[in-house]
Amino acid sequence: MRKTPFVSGEYYHVYNRGVDKRMIFSSQDDVDRFFQSMDEFNVVEPIGSIYENSFLKEQLGNETPKLEEKKLVNIIVYCLNPNHYHLILEQVTENGISKFMKRLNGGYTNYFNEKEKRSGSLFQGVFKAVHIDSNEYLLYVSAYVNLNDHIHQLGNETPKLVRSRSSWAEYTDLLSKENFCAKDIILGQFKNREEYKIFAKDALKSIVARKADLREMEKYLLE
Repeated sequence: MRKTPFVSGEYYHVYNRGVDKRMIFSSQDDVDRFFQSMDEFNVVEPIGSIYENSFLKEQLGNETPKLEEKKLVNIIVYCLNPNHYHLILEQVTENGISKFMKRLNGGYTNYFNEKEKRSGSLFQGVFKAVHIDSNEYLLYVSAYVNLNDHIHQLGNETPKLVRSRSSWAEYTDLLSKENFCAKDIILGQFKNREEYKIFAKDALKSIVARKADLREMEKYLLE
């Protein structure tokens, strides 16, 4: 049984990485597919596979057949890195996080294994989850996740073919057309996006400076 129980209305930092530290995205198409999975699997009624769902969308004029269905979770912040991912989730239906993550990890693993002609686990065991038990911690972790690729300096080390994808632009760029995340719980505490941007970058400096704390935050990834 999971040590951390999931309670509706509460926030959780959820993350995992590739088994044996392997890459989980071998192309930018893989990153986009994982993001698509985050969107399409986040409904109470199962859709089957994304492949099956594509036919239903065609029948409905290429409209996503959510029909205002209730979500399993609210996705607050995300960062998809070449060999691991971070999410901040709010559970909005009973067992929503467990159901969502089972569909997300399972569906993406099936896609990746078929594409790469491999078998077996892609992720390192069951996803990890930490309860975010205070507003201060929520704001801090939002910066950690939004800027996670900067923390790992992936911009310099990652092949150009596979770039990290995060919600940073959605949070900070007024011209961003993306409206994927439930941002109000974070941005509603700042005067504007620029104020949040300053806060997050200051938090990033603190995270990078405190290497011991960073190792502590990521120790779950090594279990």
